Amino acid sequence: MSLERADVQKIAHLARLAVSDTEAEALVKDLGNILDLVAQMDAVDTETVSPMAHPTDMAQRLRPDEVTETDQREAFQAHAPAVENGLFLVPKVIE
Repeated sequence: MSLERADVQKIAHLARLAVSDTEAEALVKDLGNILDLVAQMDAVDTETVSPMAHPTDMAQRLRPDEVTETDQREAFQAHAPAVENGLFLVPKVIE
C-alpha cells in the first residue's frame, strides 16, 4: 500500500501530532514499509493454524493458596493518626 504525504499529514492531524515536512517525507517511507509488511503477513494462509492463547501452550505451576503472613493490622494502625473500625482514616482530598 502506498501512502502520500497528504495521508501522513492527515494521520498526524487526527493524532494531534506536529509533523514537519521533512518528518512527513520520512514517515511516508516508514509507514509504507510497515503497511507493506502487514499486507505480506495478511497474505499468509492461516486456515490450518489453530488459535493459541499463549505461544508456549504450557500449564502454569500453581502454589497452594495458604496464608503465609501473620495479621499485623493492629501493629500497623497503632502508628496511624486516625483509625476507625479497622480502617485508616485520611483527610478528604476531593470536594
